[in-house]
Amino acid sequence: MNYSLNLVAFIIPAFFVFLGLEYFVAKSKKQEHLFNYESSVTNISVGIAERLLNLLITGSFYGLYHYMFEHFALWQIPNAWWVWVLLLLTTDLVWYWYHRLGHEVNLFWGAHIVHHQSEEFNYTVSARITTIQAIVRNVFWCLLPLAGFHPAMVMAILVVHGTYSFFTHTQMIGKLGWLEHILITPSHHGVHHASNPKYLDKNYGDIFVFWDKLFGTFQIEDEKEKPIYGITHPLKSNSFLWQHFHYYAELFEACRRSGSVWTSFKIIFGKPDTVDAAIRSELEKKLLPAKGPFRSTFRLKAYLNVQVVVSLISLFFFTLYFSQLTVVDKWFGISAIIITLINCRAMLEQQKWVFQVEVVRLLLICTYASILEQSFGLFMVSVLTVLILSTFEFVEKQYYKFIYTAEESNSDK
Repeated sequence: MNYSLNLVAFIIPAFFVFLGLEYFVAKSKKQEHLFNYESSVTNISVGIAERLLNLLITGSFYGLYHYMFEHFALWQIPNAWWVWVLLLLTTDLVWYWYHRLGHEVNLFWGAHIVHHQSEEFNYTVSARITTIQAIVRNVFWCLLPLAGFHPAMVMAILVVHGTYSFFTHTQMIGKLGWLEHILITPSHHGVHHASNPKYLDKNYGDIFVFWDKLFGTFQIEDEKEKPIYGITHPLKSNSFLWQHFHYYAELFEACRRSGSVWTSFKIIFGKPDTVDAAIRSELEKKLLPAKGPFRSTFRLKAYLNVQVVVSLISLFFFTLYFSQLTVVDKWFGISAIIITLINCRAMLEQQKWVFQVEVVRLLLICTYASILEQSFGLFMVSVLTVLILSTFEFVEKQYYKFIYTAEESNSDK
């Protein structure tokens, strides 16, 4: 049996080390307001889901790179020091066009928009990558082995490339002097995340700034105009599913209203401004349940924090031992974590259906435990117990009272 460990798992604790350092610096500068609890939980939960689901597809893309290299490479570039420099530049150029098309083509913007939804700009925002976006991005990376770069080199340079972009998502680092003319700095990338009209669709580069200057998309941060982060029409929901899929719902509705296949085609492959902005508000009223204002009680925050921490610890060990897990382990693990993330986001909106999500999660845990123990009796007893208890209105009321009612209040929400 192969007991190899996936050391990529250690990216997770490293992420939180730097996030903690960023928060410490912000606090020392009395800028804690740059961190918002609800937004940070939302950002991290998106990142957990992406890391989790990407475990299922990363190996597939590495195999695809090998296939492209072995069968379709224009030529095979040797491994030399200058090739690494060339590969880094080529990777950044491919990124520029992938990123630019991700903003200028609706089909791709639907995958990338999640990264821009946050109205704060700190290291948690770097986690807002969806699996759909990762898939689109990996398709573009196929150009690298096609150009003749060995897949092992490609994978190595992508780690460097991705690591650099993490550090550009912060307001704690100011302008960097002469480096501003060479690299994409936090100041440049902050412009990219801004929704101010003068900052829209600018600074697509990831490491080097000269691609934006070459293709006319560079914009320096104006000292007189502070960036306003987020998308031009902010979402009215922290819903896990809505944040991931709302734009595709908008595209579907825009195409449905268009009345023709050709017009629909132009919408799908057109720019975001071809989609009526009013559609989002209409869909939110129609599809999203009413939500209560977020009341930051100690119990609710504590419960949310426990769920997020447990999800992160689970993700760490899930990643570390992924090659040793069975198919059953993988699918139950993924399902449990995704359900937990949906539960957390619903709690941020004070939704009443989180109790049903809790029941589903408990049933899932009972089923998995029964499979591990190979006990049909355990399955029947545990599942029936959960189902019977969930039918008592008293149990449901006490649950909502615990998580949603302020400690000093005796009234139910």
